[in-house]
Amino acid sequence: MTPARTAFAAAAHARAPEVAALTRRLIAVPSPNPPGDVRACAEACASLLRDLAPDAEVSLHATSAEVTNVVARIAGAGPGRILAFNGHLDTYPVNEALPWTVDPLGGEIRDGRLFGRGAADMKGGIAAAILAFALLAQHRADWRGEALLTLAGDEESMGPLGTKWLLDHVPGLAQAQAVIIGDAGSPRVLRFGEKGFLWIELEATGTAAHGAHVHLGENAIDRLRAALDVVAGLRDLPVAAPPAVTAAIAAAQPISEALAGAGEARVLGSVTVNIGRIDGGTAPNLVPAAARAACDIRLPVGVAAAQVEAALAAGLGPLPGIAWRVLRCFEANHTDPAADIVRATHAAAEEVLGGPVAVNMRVGGSDARWFRMLGLPTVVYGPTPHNMGGADEWADVAELEAVARVQALAAFDFLAG
Repeated sequence: MTPARTAFAAAAHARAPEVAALTRRLIAVPSPNPPGDVRACAEACASLLRDLAPDAEVSLHATSAEVTNVVARIAGAGPGRILAFNGHLDTYPVNEALPWTVDPLGGEIRDGRLFGRGAADMKGGIAAAILAFALLAQHRADWRGEALLTLAGDEESMGPLGTKWLLDHVPGLAQAQAVIIGDAGSPRVLRFGEKGFLWIELEATGTAAHGAHVHLGENAIDRLRAALDVVAGLRDLPVAAPPAVTAAIAAAQPISEALAGAGEARVLGSVTVNIGRIDGGTAPNLVPAAARAACDIRLPVGVAAAQVEAALAAGLGPLPGIAWRVLRCFEANHTDPAADIVRATHAAAEEVLGGPVAVNMRVGGSDARWFRMLGLPTVVYGPTPHNMGGADEWADVAELEAVARVQALAAFDFLAG
């Protein structure tokens, strides 16, 4: 370890407690989505960045009446690689009607827990990234290349005006050799990929009749049930994942499933189907003429959306009275587990935590997909979410400090290497 690395690690350790105060300042500025107005939060982040990294170039980018994105950049000692931190400003709705026991915007700290909307998803992760960026700015003579920090305004609504816009318009971002995202997860699990998803809606039509005269009608719910059996059958689709992905999921299982629940490895490696909504019929004694359902189909690495759509077309096409459409679709995505940023972040995490850290896929989606769709090596590493979207959302202060240190060390090692 070089003297510069030793000094940087010491500075990261010394300044890590600042992350709680930064998180509290961000929680105090509401940015719920819906409605999606993040302008005040973007201004607050820009102000923090100007204070903590005065040599950085900081800019705000409005992409709608409510969505504003933040970009900060700082150059190192000379030409080199580009690394980007990324996060999202928007949160779940505050929803004061929930049984909060604390002020949802107060950022109260109690027994090592920091409470408030967005504490875990993801104002704590943003605060960690801001601190990591500030540490790089403070030690810019010891690394080369450029560090970017991009904060997007609409991740909860899939990111077209946030991260997607930033990739299309911010110079250098789409050429980054590494991206670190502090979204919710666990400090003990580094995520290198995530499942894709295909949301579909099915509509069944039939012929109305009295329930005593079923021979005169065609039951739309019966037709829908047959269609849903086809959808459920997608769970048996074969998966052709790269061996490195399959091996990583298996190796991560002992640590990851202890945190995320038994069965996570199976879910990560297979197609899953959730029938999330069913509507149909008006009374028990009437044959329904219409019925509808919506399904969330999650795709592992090794199963393409086109493959799933083809299976749906083949299975649903022959069924009478059935129509279906895709509501939303993203492919599964991953970064090679052997990529430099994966290895650097993994090493930094085990150094900071002093123990083993799993390297695994992620069940849910994030803005990481936008970067990986362009081939940018991307990792997600953030705090554990507690009560996310509910009352008394909280994040562990020690975890926030660890995330800030890991992000800073991983970025330094990647840029100084």
